[in-house]
Amino acid sequence: MNTDALDLMIIVPALLAGLLVLLTHVPLGAQVLRRGIVFIDLAIAQIAALGVIIAGVAELDPHSWTVQAAAATAAVLGAVLLTWTEKRWPDVQEAQIGVMFILAATAGLLLVAHNPHGGEHLQDLLAGQILWVRYDQLLLPGAGTLLICALLYRMGERLSRLGFYLVFALAVTASVQLVGVYLVFTSLIVPALAVRHYRPALRLWLAYAIGAAGYASGLVLSTLYDLPSGALIVWCLTLLAMLAYAAGPRAGVHSQPLRH
Repeated sequence: MNTDALDLMIIVPALLAGLLVLLTHVPLGAQVLRRGIVFIDLAIAQIAALGVIIAGVAELDPHSWTVQAAAATAAVLGAVLLTWTEKRWPDVQEAQIGVMFILAATAGLLLVAHNPHGGEHLQDLLAGQILWVRYDQLLLPGAGTLLICALLYRMGERLSRLGFYLVFALAVTASVQLVGVYLVFTSLIVPALAVRHYRPALRLWLAYAIGAAGYASGLVLSTLYDLPSGALIVWCLTLLAMLAYAAGPRAGVHSQPLRH
């Protein structure tokens, strides 16, 4: 362990990025569980990542708004397609989501096949580079997060099928570039799973607390032990969620879904 490596000035913007992700992903994750489409986040996140890869192939400035636009466009198109497939073949929607994830993932592999740095780029999109997030990178996602939170507060579970998919796509777009596909999935699903048997009044805030503690502990430990931040946050968040679930009430005691 290297205590000299613990630099809070590095951890703070990374933690803020994680908290921004959690603000939208915790309530969205609860809706994902309720709708029974658990792997939609992986599919939309992978499609958003494909948009980033396409922007790279087109040699767009990686720090410009055009990359965000490419990712958002890809995610929205994926959301529209998933809305159509759910309406036409609702009984196999989860399978269709899985197919879309595989197609987006393999399309990314094909696009970077001749790029000498393609493997590194793919790893960054999957595992993320949260520890190196800068304050200026949080401005646009922060504005988007406020808008999405306001919409979720006003509409919540009254969102239509298309509305839910579009909001979900926009939330995931910014998150993928901040924290990577793995943390997007973890932030959506793990806190919601941990608190599903708690009283409805506690679920949202407990889920936020689990997520924040997972990000904070993962960032600190990854800095101390020089380990990949994204992967360690996934493990810390999941372990904390398991503890919260084990300490909670028995299944069936409270059955109302988590609400924002």
